[in-house]
Amino acid sequence: MEKNDISSRADLFLLVSTFYHKVKAHEVLGPFFNTTITDWDAHIETLVTFWESSLFLKTRYTGNPVATHIFVDKKAETPITAAHFGLWLNLWVETVDALFIGDIAENAKHRARKMATYINLKLFEARRTH
Repeated sequence: MEKNDISSRADLFLLVSTFYHKVKAHEVLGPFFNTTITDWDAHIETLVTFWESSLFLKTRYTGNPVATHIFVDKKAETPITAAHFGLWLNLWVETVDALFIGDIAENAKHRARKMATYINLKLFEARRTH
């Protein structure tokens, strides 16, 4: 398969749906997602919109990823840790690299690294204040 850069919502749908297929089956990450998400189709669409907004500077995404992760962390049997974000990030990078090559693909990996770090810090802060 010849790889191209991420250039459209369809590309992002392929990336996000492929990635979350792996996440759902992952021994460690799967339980966080499979016990929280009840409508995977809607979740995928939301995340495609998030990445479209992030990578192509669209403004349609209106969610709050930090609040969502704090909610999941409080509900989970075990807290979300930096190791979980590391596993998530490794799967993301693996999926991006398997499907795409180019500047936007690299930016998708860079933004995921920044997001994982930021949300991990916000989870730590939220635990300290409650």
